[in-house]
Amino acid sequence: MNPMNDRYDFDVLIIGSGLAGLTAALNLAPGLRVALVTKRSLSDGSSHWAQGGIAAVLSEQDSFASHVQDTLQAGAGLCDLDATRFAVEHAPAAIAWLQELGVPFSQENGGLHLTREGGHSHRRIVHATDATGAAVQSTLLDRLRRTPSIQVFEDHMLVDLITDRKLARTPAHAAATRCHGAYVLDVARDRVVTFSASHTVLATGGAGKVYLYTSNPDTATGDGIAAAWRAGCRVGNMEFIQFHPTCLYHPHAKSFLISEAVRGEGGRLLLPAHLGRHRFMPDHDPRAELAPRDVVARAIDFEMKKHGLDCVHLDISHQSPAFLQEHFPNILARCAELGIDITREPIPVVPAAHYTCGGVVTDLAGRTDIAGLYAVGETACTGLHGANRLASNSLVECMVFAQGAVAAIRAAPLVAAPAMPQWDESRVTDADEQVVISHNWAELRRCMWDYVGIVRTNKRLERAAHRIALLQDEIHEFYALFHVSRDLLELRNLVQVADLIVMSALLRHESRGLHYSRDYPDLLAQARPTLLSPTLAAA
Repeated sequence: MNPMNDRYDFDVLIIGSGLAGLTAALNLAPGLRVALVTKRSLSDGSSHWAQGGIAAVLSEQDSFASHVQDTLQAGAGLCDLDATRFAVEHAPAAIAWLQELGVPFSQENGGLHLTREGGHSHRRIVHATDATGAAVQSTLLDRLRRTPSIQVFEDHMLVDLITDRKLARTPAHAAATRCHGAYVLDVARDRVVTFSASHTVLATGGAGKVYLYTSNPDTATGDGIAAAWRAGCRVGNMEFIQFHPTCLYHPHAKSFLISEAVRGEGGRLLLPAHLGRHRFMPDHDPRAELAPRDVVARAIDFEMKKHGLDCVHLDISHQSPAFLQEHFPNILARCAELGIDITREPIPVVPAAHYTCGGVVTDLAGRTDIAGLYAVGETACTGLHGANRLASNSLVECMVFAQGAVAAIRAAPLVAAPAMPQWDESRVTDADEQVVISHNWAELRRCMWDYVGIVRTNKRLERAAHRIALLQDEIHEFYALFHVSRDLLELRNLVQVADLIVMSALLRHESRGLHYSRDYPDLLAQARPTLLSPTLAAA
């Protein structure tokens, strides 16, 4: 770092410390100078909280063709076939890599224990009890700390990407051709610093915090998607927001998931006692509790609205206490802390925004529309998930496409950094800024929950679009005038992502996968992705 101008120079800048970012960093570190930037602590992202596991074909009874078919079926005809095959065929090697690093996956009879989740036709889910993400993250972070060529910057948040368009101060509708790094807020010093890099990798996760109820951590504010859009990248399929069917419903439980694997191991969804504990999923789908998440989430939403319920119940109490302790120790313990004994009684659950299936459009190597800029993990739209993500395909995507990006970066030449102006620190601090941010954040999330949720209508979407436009104007004024803060940056990104979600939803005149519209209940004959281009939007 040059202390005179707060500038860092690296070969590769990786923004985000989830599984996608860590996979890229650990595979790039030999021979390249890597900066890993994360806006809070290293373990604060969504990967750490992934419970269910990682899907890979590892059984002789299973096949790549079956995994591909399950993915295509869950994706409602919108999955990209090449991306799906690429992910499925590289998944076993990704599991082997994690095993080599020492991830303590659950074992059975001397081999990996494979469980089954909704939408899968075979047992192919590798897991570490019910805390797979935590086990994977802790193992990779241990390796990261022993890799000297990776420099970690915690409490550093992406402000904006630095492209040749930004450096030349060209109009917003002009296309950028290359990314040279990013402006980043050093939260501890309350100062924006410059990161210069030949290659920049966005691994910032999804945008679940745009909704009032979400399973995502507080970091899931769509930072990479919004920054890439501002820089000139296309985004795709943003209308497809996956709602996890079973988030724990309790006033003291924030964003705690009841894993998909609970249903995979025989958990049954029931109406409450005063409605006779009726098992309702067979009324909605022949696959019952093993139907894909969008089907289950809509069924729960329907039953809650039909009966005026705050929640439904998920019952796994028919399994033995020993079984539950072995397979779901964290869920068992967390529910017990809240006074719920899952060995004897059902778990109250509600749907919650869980996964952003769309994102920054990339190829199989994570390349975006701008040279030197890559997107991996939940930030990206690879085409793998289509209109609905198949359970446990997300961690596979993180590793497989991050490794694809690594290969592309290693094959590309390093580019000399251009002159970069310092960030303008002359903007003022406003005493009312935090109050306005908090109010607008709450209003945005309520608006998205009420108008852009599991079931949508044109009227609701148009109301959301109108309110978001007003919020954008207000946030643009704040951003232009006042000193940037993490809260302001996150709100700016959430408002942008909300706008992309609503724009995409209004363009889809059908009901497909996670996008269900009462105005367009039928499925169109041909499945087409929704692609948005900022250059066209600004022209």
